[in-house]
Amino acid sequence: MPELNLPVLDLSQLDDGPEAAAKFRGALAAAAHDVGFFYLTGTGIDPALFRRLQQAARDFFALPEAQKLAIENVHSPQFRGYTRIGGELTQGKVDWREQIDIGPEREPVPGGPAFNRLIGPNLWPAAQPELREVVESWREHLTGISRRLLRSWAEALGAEPAHFDADFGDPASLLKIVRYPGTDAPEPQQGVGAHKDSGVLTLLWVEPGKGGLQVERDGAWVDAPPVDDAFIVNIGEMLEYATGGYLKATNHRVISPKAPADRISVPFFFSPALDAKLPLIELPSELAAEAQGVTDDPSNPIHSLYGENALKSRLRAHPDVAAIHHSDLVAASV
Repeated sequence: MPELNLPVLDLSQLDDGPEAAAKFRGALAAAAHDVGFFYLTGTGIDPALFRRLQQAARDFFALPEAQKLAIENVHSPQFRGYTRIGGELTQGKVDWREQIDIGPEREPVPGGPAFNRLIGPNLWPAAQPELREVVESWREHLTGISRRLLRSWAEALGAEPAHFDADFGDPASLLKIVRYPGTDAPEPQQGVGAHKDSGVLTLLWVEPGKGGLQVERDGAWVDAPPVDDAFIVNIGEMLEYATGGYLKATNHRVISPKAPADRISVPFFFSPALDAKLPLIELPSELAAEAQGVTDDPSNPIHSLYGENALKSRLRAHPDVAAIHHSDLVAASV
């Protein structure tokens, strides 16, 4: 196993009796407070599903360019589908990756708040029907894991385990299947630039043996290499908001691999309903004393309503889709 710079937590401890479960919850709260990132093992997912996901990702990116571009995200007002290499921005700079974005399968909802524009269908590749089956199985498993984590966090911070449940009846979770091509550039290149996630928590699976993810700790970047059949977990801005900054969303980035190598990763962003405003947790006094407040960054405001946070992120990352389908929102933000 490579040297690990993040805590390692075992989800199966929740099933090993009250003492083990309490130990897990304590470690969970500490990891999210101190680092904002950790490894998660013991999820109970069949290793065969990891391999199926990896193969489905490889098969998708091996499709002819024309088949991928047939479902390019510029055709989707909901920012779904394929993004070509260089088609996404982080902090205004080009990310060197290609990906497919997949959200909840829904009918569009006309009218209402602007974030309703994120509700709608996915774009699936006609030549790869098995991709949808694998993704739906993956989403089901990771939604269950995410719910257990969120209930454990609530209990560890002095709230009832069901504190967040009502807002996740219809989660607006997003899944990305990402490929980072290799580069011959002599200096490290931006696979994806430094950022914080806009949702509640992220479960990231990375292809075995493929590094590149870096996490900011104490003002320095540290590597977070993958662990086979495990996840790298981090909290998003909404959980920072709900805990008054006791739990902190953490900057992270991906460095492009050196050619001819490439890298597959699949982040799952677990988020509440778009119209949900996460209820604040009233922290015990000893924890409240360590809460530093929500990050105040004028260039990246954290909205209490999840739909506003999600729309902010989408408009910023995909200006081409925004210009085609949401020019009124773009004009209003200028």
